Amino acid sequence: MKHFLHVLLLLFLFAPYSIPAQHLRRHTRLPKVLKEVSGMTRLPNGDLWMLNDGGNAAQLFRFDPVNKIVLETRTLPVPNRDWEELSSESDGNVYIGDFGNNMNRRRDLRIYRYHIQSGALDSIVFDYPDQQHFPPNHEKDWNFDCEAMVFFRDSLHLFSKNRFKSNFVCKHYVLPAKPGRYTAVLQDSIQLPKRVVTGAALSRDGKTLGLTAYNYGFKWGFLPFAKASVFYFSAFSGTRYFGGKMKRVRLPRFLIGRQFESVLEWETGCWVAANEGLGPQRNAFWRIRR
Repeated sequence: MKHFLHVLLLLFLFAPYSIPAQHLRRHTRLPKVLKEVSGMTRLPNGDLWMLNDGGNAAQLFRFDPVNKIVLETRTLPVPNRDWEELSSESDGNVYIGDFGNNMNRRRDLRIYRYHIQSGALDSIVFDYPDQQHFPPNHEKDWNFDCEAMVFFRDSLHLFSKNRFKSNFVCKHYVLPAKPGRYTAVLQDSIQLPKRVVTGAALSRDGKTLGLTAYNYGFKWGFLPFAKASVFYFSAFSGTRYFGGKMKRVRLPRFLIGRQFESVLEWETGCWVAANEGLGPQRNAFWRIRR
């Protein structure tokens, strides 16, 4: 009997994550504690982890999107200066991008590497090779903010968030995925159609890169709106993602618009995205079909 109860407990804890994509709701309201979710990643065992951006506690949340509950909260002994992204690798390490840099002034850009099972914590400190002024003298050159990152093999790939008033160029930087101090390598760039990049994820086979991106403004000078999309890149060579084929999929719209800041592949052919809660716009988790 005791063994039977243990089996039932294990089924309860792990069954939600084996549910196929078609069983995910098209739209799932996130709990209040995840009001400003800015990054998420899914480990090989199916656990979905999320984080909030700057101004919130330095915490990671294990979330069950089927039952809409937070299963676990981890508080880390480091500051949340401006956490913006979460990525992971197969051995249990997650990478926390503390590199939000809206004003392009930061000189302490950092990525924390945290092992979910052991609790081991260290960091990667970096700077950009093409930034000489903090901030640059002209706002049109403010392209040293970042909210998107993916892990692939032994490297971290960062994608810049350009200023809304600029040229919408997204730059692709590369860093070693191990503790130390580095100058990032600028590998590539692309000009997106009036969108700034806010989240990134690789498919499990490494053959597709997804980037969430959005734009905002005011209709008639007073009514706020936002347009969001996922840009999928495939058929690229190596990690030259921007050299591949690009496809754009529009994300759900609302009168006021949604600020989507994270994305991931749930299973082959199905991706999910999450938006922050902003004013009357509720924070939510969405199933997106390519």
